This record gives sequence, C-alpha cells and structure tokens, in this order.
Amino acid sequence: MSKGGKIGILLVNLGTPDSPSGADVFRYLIEFLTDPRVIDTSWLTRQLLVRGAIVPFRFLQSARSYQAIWTPQGSPLKVYGYRVRELLQEKLGDDYCVELAMRYQNPSLEQGLNKLIENQVDQILVLPLFPHYASATTGSVHQKIMEIVSRYEVIPEIAFISDYGTHPKLIDAFSAVVADSFNVNDYDHVIFSFHGLPQRHILKADKHGCCLKTSDCCQKMSYKNKNCYSAQCYATAKALADACGISAEMHSVAFQSRLGRDPWLQPYFSETIETLAHQGKKKILVFCASFVCDCLETIHEIGVEYALEFKKAGGEQLDLVPGLNDHPKWIEALVEIVKEKTVGITCPTSLV
Repeated sequence: MSKGGKIGILLVNLGTPDSPSGADVFRYLIEFLTDPRVIDTSWLTRQLLVRGAIVPFRFLQSARSYQAIWTPQGSPLKVYGYRVRELLQEKLGDDYCVELAMRYQNPSLEQGLNKLIENQVDQILVLPLFPHYASATTGSVHQKIMEIVSRYEVIPEIAFISDYGTHPKLIDAFSAVVADSFNVNDYDHVIFSFHGLPQRHILKADKHGCCLKTSDCCQKMSYKNKNCYSAQCYATAKALADACGISAEMHSVAFQSRLGRDPWLQPYFSETIETLAHQGKKKILVFCASFVCDCLETIHEIGVEYALEFKKAGGEQLDLVPGLNDHPKWIEALVEIVKEKTVGITCPTSLV
C-alpha cells in the first residue's frame, strides 16, 4: 500500500450478541456456528448439528453466561472495541479513518466497509483483532470481506493482516498489563491459554506434512509451520515468558473452549489445571494470550468456571490477567502495526 490518499482501517473482532437475551444469543450462535470455516462439515450436516443439537441445547446457558458479564454499556467485547477504535483514530489522525466491525452480528463487516467507503478512503487495511491466524477466525473474516466487495462495482484496494502474535509491541502490551496488577513470582505456575481448535483444522492447513507428527512439533517456529495456529501460539507464549522473566519450568501452554467430541489442540486447559492442582500448585496465573480484550471466554470461562474447577481439584487461587482492552500500550501496538503496513502513504489533506 503506497499510493496517496486516505487510508481506511477496519478493526474486526469475532462478534457478540446484541443483548444477553435468549433470542439474541440464539441468533448470534446460529450465525457463528453455521460458518463453514468454524464447523467444517458438509452444509447439511452442519445445519442439522447446529440448528438441531448444539444451539437449542446451549443458547439458554450461554445467555446466562453473557448476562453475568454484561455491563451497563453492553458487551465488554463491543464496548472495548469502540473505545479502541476511538483511541486509534485519535492517534493516527486525519490521514486515516478507523471503523469497527464484527464477523458475526453487529456492527457487521458490510456496515464497517460501507462507512469506510462513505468516508472516501482510497485503500482499506483489514486488521483482525486476533493475534494468531486460524481459518475459523482470520480466514473467515478475510473470506467474508472478499465476498462482500466482490459485489461492488468498484472494488477498493484492500490489504489484509493475518497475524502479529510475536510483534514486539504486542508483547510489550501484554507485559505491561500483567505488571500493572501482578507479580508473577507470587504464583506457583503460569498458564498461557489460547482458544482451542479441532486438530483437523490444523491438519487441513498443513502444506508440508509436519503438523502433529511429534509432541513438540509446534514448539519451534520454522518456515514449514509459520502459518500453523498452534505454532504461532507457542511462539507468543515463549515471547511473553521471556519478556516477563518466567522460566520454562514455571509455565505451560494450554487450549480452552473445546466444543464437541473430536480431538482438539492439546493440552486441554481443564486437564492442565487438574494436573497442576494434583502436583500441589496452589496459586496459578493465567494469560489468555489469544484474546485482546475481556470477553465471555476470559471473564466467565476462565475467571469463573475454571477458577472453580481448579479449587475443586485442590488448588486455592486462579487469577486471570485482564485483556489488553484499551490499555495505552495496546493502542501503541496497533499504531505500530498499522504504520508498518501503510508506510509511505501521502497525507490526503496535502492533496486538497
């Protein structure tokens, strides 16, 4: 991206129900889980599974969980999303136009793109708020955007950011957040938790035949696995551990939010905390390093459900590091990521 003109930045997160009501949660889950990149079966199997089994039996429980984390301003994910949009716009200035969109529900990707077009941007940079690439997240965002713009008479120039999980500024931001509230030396163990994926997603993305061949194949980044979600997660964990002074013996990587019976990325978070409790670990600190802001999977799943599970297994305290949310260091990281992709672009006001 090097031509002059105003640059549109589309920040994209996964999504959230419009409200914590059963009807809105039902609608959100249907849209989310019928995405073929999320549940990658045939269309008919996916529809029967999602509409006939998963959502009808889960949406009320999910609605109660959303009600537990909902704020007076709304969903934390959306509240922080708008706040980050405002702060990033302020830092970038008039050369840029920043909008927020969600892959599922509102504000939709189409709404976000339309706002950028209405603001007469010459180019668009799509920045998913997922530090690691997965077909079910970043890949889905990119595909949906391409489907939308394919219907435009004039297709804008678009660039996509796929991953930034070891970007120095991102690591600085995570380190700053933990330093604000915790001393890692006060804990018996630290877990770097990442959202799980079915193993078949990893295998389908492997073009070199190396994924899941050995127990440690993801623990060192190489050309062959650089696009592997799991390898990117391990790279983030190592970078964070090094930055925070956490030894290899004092931390683990685990994957949360498993759905269904198929094998997912391991080790599973639930099994990890049970093992640690049985080893006599009493105090655990958890980084949810695949989430950039507080949401259902962090506040409720880790902070409530797994904290209780850890205590039942014999542990005493499981603390959750807050998300990056609207932390100044996170805004700095976003500015740096954007500038790296848009360097050399002329200020549009100089052309008027």
